[in-house]
Parts: sequence; structure tokens; C-alpha cells
Amino acid sequence: AARIIQNMDPTADPCKDFYQYACGGWLNRHVIPETSSRYSIFDILRDELEIILKGVLETSDQGDREAFQKAKILYKSCMNESLIEQRDSLPLLEALRMVGDWPVASADWNKTKEANWSMEEKLSIMNSRFNKRVLIDMFVWNDDRDSSRHIIYIDQPSLGMPSRDYYFNGGNYQRVREAYLQFMITIAKMIREDKNISKDDSFVQEEMAKVMELETEIAN
Repeated sequence: AARIIQNMDPTADPCKDFYQYACGGWLNRHVIPETSSRYSIFDILRDELEIILKGVLETSDQGDREAFQKAKILYKSCMNESLIEQRDSLPLLEALRMVGDWPVASADWNKTKEANWSMEEKLSIMNSRFNKRVLIDMFVWNDDRDSSRHIIYIDQPSLGMPSRDYYFNGGNYQRVREAYLQFMITIAKMIREDKNISKDDSFVQEEMAKVMELETEIAN
């Protein structure tokens, strides 16, 4: 109650400016940071929580439960920027190898390397190992009909861009669409270079145009 009163401005007439009456105290004591587009009590709580979490994650993991150890390992791996720079594109190339490679970044993709290649298996690897949902989304969550149990949900995954509007509308959507396609082309060229595959810009552009066409059909 005290915090709510503190965030109000009782000197304002609620019949003339209810917003100032309800939020005036907050507005007088807080300025939106330059790094934020909004600022509320939830943003303050998030910032305070992140400071606490940072302290927890940087403590020794001796004697921790397995879940805490994993969280600290993940945090340390993200903070080790020198190792990230040293590994360069190797983690991405390894990920591509695990799912059967990428046609646009492979010299002999049509030659079957795995006798028992299975799309179902590769989709499950993308989901379980890399948290990436392709074509279908599958996850475990509380049962809407019985909250005491968990069930498997199957859903449509998110698109490469934020919504289907980006695939069909003009104006700014079209500019983002063009930049998205160019981004894919750039990444494909970089991977081909890292794999020492000959330069073929026209081939890369044709293949990425096909990817864009497929995404557009899925969005439709």
C-alpha cells in the first residue's frame, strides 16, 4: 500500500488528469534509461534479479545439485568470449554435420552419406540438442484439462521472421524481407568459405531464394 501511494500524485485532480494522479509519483522519481523503451516496477525487479543471478552463477559449483551446475557451466561458456572467438564457426559446422549437412554449403550433398538418414530423427535432434523447432513444434507442458499432469503438445513452430506479415506485406515488411534474404546469402557464403568450397554466388542466391519461397509457402 505504501509503495502504491508513493507512486501516486495526490496533489493532482483525478477528475482532470487521472494518469498524473495515479502515476505522478513514479514519473517524478524515475527516468526511462537510454537503453530501454519502457520502465516499470517489473523492469526494476528484473534488473535486481539479474544482479542476484549473476552473483549466484559466479560462485563455486562444488556441492551444487546437477541443475545448478549445468546453469553455471552454461553461464561460464557464454562469458568465455576468447574461446568463442577461437572456435569460430566450428560449433555451427558440427551442428550442420549432425543433421545431415546443408545443400547450399556442401559440394556433394546429393551423395547419400548416411544409409539410414531419417527426417524424424534429425528433427528430434534439432529439438532436443539445439532447441530448434523445424516444420513441427513438440514440447511437454501442463495438461489444460488436468493441471496435475504433463502431456506432449504438437504445434506449428515459429517462422524465421516474427510473423507472416513479413512474408507478404510491402513497405517496411518488404525491406526486412529483402534484408533477411541477404542475411541468409551472406551466412551461406561464409560457411562455404570456411569449408573451402569454391565461390559460386549465383548458386547461393538461387538456393536461398528457394529457401525463402519455402518459408513463404509455410507462412501461407
